[in-house]
Amino acid sequence: MNDTYIVTTFVVIDDILKGYGYNDDCRAKGTAAEILTVGVIAAKYFQNHHERALCVMTRLGYVSGLSLSRFNRRLHALREWLYALMSVVAEIYAHGEAFIIDSMPLPVCKRARASRCKKVRGKAFCGYCAAKKEKFFGWRLHLICTPEGIPVSFDLLPAAEQDLTPIHELTFVLPDGSTVYADKGYVSDPDAQAILSATGVRFVAVRRANMSPNSWADEYDLRHYRRRIETVYSQMEAMGVQHLHARTNVGIDLKAYASLLALAFTNILSD
Repeated sequence: MNDTYIVTTFVVIDDILKGYGYNDDCRAKGTAAEILTVGVIAAKYFQNHHERALCVMTRLGYVSGLSLSRFNRRLHALREWLYALMSVVAEIYAHGEAFIIDSMPLPVCKRARASRCKKVRGKAFCGYCAAKKEKFFGWRLHLICTPEGIPVSFDLLPAAEQDLTPIHELTFVLPDGSTVYADKGYVSDPDAQAILSATGVRFVAVRRANMSPNSWADEYDLRHYRRRIETVYSQMEAMGVQHLHARTNVGIDLKAYASLLALAFTNILSD
């Protein structure tokens, strides 16, 4: 564990909370910034295992006087603040000329166990992972990040939803004149034209073999930027986002947002 990473995470979270006018209850054990920091550290170093993170952070003296049950209740109560924190970081870094988009499966269970799953039900949650060539049951994370690997726009949708479903909403926050690079799953000339007309953002996807190719400049940029998104998803996999253990969908959302925030802080500090 990196002390600089932990301290920086706490300071940033605390400053944003104060900026929003958040005040801790005087009776509470541990501040909101401490609770949220433990959640982010759990994603960064413990694959979203909150009990281990809390135990280590307590022994190292970063937090004190918190039982696991109290910590879980406090963290769930602060779930919306995790989303708000990620949104603030995304807004700060949503500038530049190039961005990368891709989607990532967040399985709740294997397809064979779908009939017994209580968190999600129905065909809408049955997706296919092309990388592993297998079906899964759960959610899909759609993510736009900078070339430095900092998330700037994201959405969590049922796994059966096509990659093209959220792209209009995700690109709306990007600056005019920028370009989003995507893989062949996002090929759609009508959608690309609609995004360009509505937001001024170019949407460039890898073309299929039976389609006219991109310009040589776009092909070069695609090869250059697509490598970065693979690194980002390797970082997310290392945080255990494809093996999230949560009893409710709220818990899955919470751990997904904490992982995105941990990813953002990791790549910001590495620059």
